Amino acid sequence: MSIKIGFIGLGIMGAPMAVRLAQGGHALFVHTRSQVCEEVTAAGATVCASATEVAQRADVIFTMVPDTPDVERVLFGEGGVAAGLSAGKTVVDMSSISPMATKDFARRIEALGAEWLDAPVSGGEVGAKAGTLSIMVGGEEATFARIKPLFELMGKNITRVGGAGAGQTTKVANQIIVALNIAAVGEALVFASKAGADPAKVREALMGGFASSRILEVHGERMIKRTFNPGFRIALHQKDLNLALQSAKAMNLALPNTAGTAQLMQAAAAQGWDQLDHSALVRALEVMGNHEVGSTTDAG
Repeated sequence: MSIKIGFIGLGIMGAPMAVRLAQGGHALFVHTRSQVCEEVTAAGATVCASATEVAQRADVIFTMVPDTPDVERVLFGEGGVAAGLSAGKTVVDMSSISPMATKDFARRIEALGAEWLDAPVSGGEVGAKAGTLSIMVGGEEATFARIKPLFELMGKNITRVGGAGAGQTTKVANQIIVALNIAAVGEALVFASKAGADPAKVREALMGGFASSRILEVHGERMIKRTFNPGFRIALHQKDLNLALQSAKAMNLALPNTAGTAQLMQAAAAQGWDQLDHSALVRALEVMGNHEVGSTTDAG
């Protein structure tokens, strides 16, 4: 059954996600701040002049933008989604933003007679293109059940965690785990390389043991091959760790390792690397150790 779908925010993640929805046989209405990429228009999308127009023409409206203020602007600013909503429509925010702000946005959308889901994702550009994203959902069970077939076009591991805001809380937890693992892999490879071992062989050996992980597999390879073109930028991961630390402070909770990794990302950003992939976090460790992974060393 074809559904009229709106998609707002066609960046590195949003564009392939929107394409997969269109490939599912649904009518697609899109709006983004930048130029709409060829892949989206080739999929048959109708480009709208504003987020309001998207909301007027679609029954389910997805948003995928960088940060909390961006979501608020897209939803409630001039030309925003809220102005085009009517009873029975559904807003699904797939951005990674503040769980606390999300609960407020949900209340405001529901007051207009529409339904709400927060559904942030994990899996990066690769997962978005392949349709294998992990999707963490907050919202009412009935709304989730109705929208789940659309999620299945974009992802494989799709879990309703709880009410509004629960999806964003889960995404923050995900970003803590990913960041700390990237830092751990970076430290291990810098250590091994400076000690004189071949980091590629070290990674190969570790992939067969208890230290094996998706981060070691994908990001470890990027660190060794120096391929830091962005799949997920350091700047965006910084934003997510800041959300974690702000929420922890509000709950009187200590996250010491998260704080340390946030400072490593800040060190990378200070070097002008914030637009690189978050695997480039290793470069901050390399600066501190005066050694690049894979470079010649006198150590042995």
